[in-house]
Amino acid sequence: AAAAGAASPADKERFICIYPAYLNNKKTIAEGRRIPIDKAVENPTSTEIQDVCAAVGFNVLLEKNKMYPREWNRDVQYRGRVRIQLKQDDGNPCLPQFPTRKSVMLYAAETIPKLKTRTQKMGGSDQNLQQGEGGKKGKGKKKK
Repeated sequence: AAAAGAASPADKERFICIYPAYLNNKKTIAEGRRIPIDKAVENPTSTEIQDVCAAVGFNVLLEKNKMYPREWNRDVQYRGRVRIQLKQDDGNPCLPQFPTRKSVMLYAAETIPKLKTRTQKMGGSDQNLQQGEGGKKGKGKKKK
């Protein structure tokens, strides 16, 4: 194996990691949210992050069994981490519109609510309206 110092940005080891917690509007900064709350989305899953990033052309890896260290909830929906190749071997961004990990996170958070899986759950009516009002959240999903 190559020495850690010599790993190129194209190595899986060098891909950036995005945990669902980074984009979750239910979390505080202390709990791991990394983007402004008004841009964050409700309980994103690693699969959703993978979907939106792959759709825009990123080289994406889904690591299903990884947990965010600060995540106390061990449920499957909170599991998983997405690795994204941000830079090419020469150090340039793979996609010029995403030079930083922050730009990727903001994009993912912006796009996830538009996913088919999300819009259907909303009942198919005008979803922008519902987003503004918060829609109906957590229909009896609270397990004690």
